[in-house]
Amino acid sequence: MSSEPIPLSQALASFDVLWSPRVVTRVNDYDVRIAKIDGEHVWHAHDHTDEFFLVLEGELHISLREPAGERTVVLPKGAVFTVPRGTEHKPSAPSGAAILMFEPTGTLTVGDRHEEVPEYVDATTGHPLDIRG
Repeated sequence: MSSEPIPLSQALASFDVLWSPRVVTRVNDYDVRIAKIDGEHVWHAHDHTDEFFLVLEGELHISLREPAGERTVVLPKGAVFTVPRGTEHKPSAPSGAAILMFEPTGTLTVGDRHEEVPEYVDATTGHPLDIRG
């Protein structure tokens, strides 16, 4: 991790791969990850942790399967939302977006339970950020 400030615009400009988060920094036992997204992720759930989202660019849709039924939360740029642990959800960005996520180090992007993972979704615990100046 860097001991210097990290401009998020520079961090986002350092990679182009969609649905493949980069670890910007760590806070205690949590990763702060950024990702570029477009289209749909997969339905999945994290059984042991909540998942925090902040929209940096574009608009993020998060479909949720809750006891009362399915609903979709729409987050514009600057909005935050936390998906409670154990809740099945599917992020999507119909017109593309950039997001920041906050979750425990080692958390898999496709959760503990998920549908079949398409090739364009990187099932990872996050990749190191590589900013070359």
